Amino acid sequence: MPVDIEPLLRDLSAETDLLLERLNGAGDGVWDRPTPAPGWTVRDQLTHLAYFDDTAVLAAVNPDAFRAGKEDALRDVDAFTASIARQYSTLTGDETRQWFTRARAELASVYSRLDPESRVPWYGPDMSPASAVTARLMETWAHGQDIIDGMGQLRSDSPGLRHVAHIGVRTLPNSFRARSLPVPDSPVRVELAAPDGELWEWGPAGAPDEVRGPALDFCLVVTQRRHIDDTRLATTGPVAREWMSIAQAFAGPPGAGRRAGQFPST
Repeated sequence: MPVDIEPLLRDLSAETDLLLERLNGAGDGVWDRPTPAPGWTVRDQLTHLAYFDDTAVLAAVNPDAFRAGKEDALRDVDAFTASIARQYSTLTGDETRQWFTRARAELASVYSRLDPESRVPWYGPDMSPASAVTARLMETWAHGQDIIDGMGQLRSDSPGLRHVAHIGVRTLPNSFRARSLPVPDSPVRVELAAPDGELWEWGPAGAPDEVRGPALDFCLVVTQRRHIDDTRLATTGPVAREWMSIAQAFAGPPGAGRRAGQFPST
């Protein structure tokens, strides 16, 4: 049975609002601030989100046009994303905000009308509309973390956290395949403490490989915004330890992540 996309779109909207609230209250000088992603400013983070929201709309309404440009983008993903940042590096803060706001609204409008059983092409495997929206939410949360770090602020609770954790668990195979490593056969049990004290669980109880700790820390690791050594995550078993050292919730080649000690331990 297809996933109901409306709750996902509401959570995406809430995550979007939280990010824009931070930026709306910042001065003009914030846009050129560096973020933990080498060479990326706060502006670059938001133009990245806006660009790929527009691209996600293109993939939904004109999949052939999307596929026509997909091969060039995948030929060198890092060069492709860097070229996007350069192309829009002269936008003002207002122009950047307006683009992102418009692109995000169009994304929500288009995806709310898609057949829930359809498939939308993307840079990895084709996805259902619900999976595509979840991926945009994860990207918003992750790039939003870079913006928060660049602004010297702290992360607050958000409705996107559960979705990021879920996609982080689901993309265990991707973490290994991105590095041309065999995908482990043994399951991993994941137990995460949510901000409200609830326990979020995935995988069979009693599995020899486990990941346990705060949900926020897990999400920071699987989106490569923190090194596991700077978190309170605990792993048991070789598969869990290797996974957390290479975890990657997003498509594409292996990311560089963050180095140990780059941020204060949580």
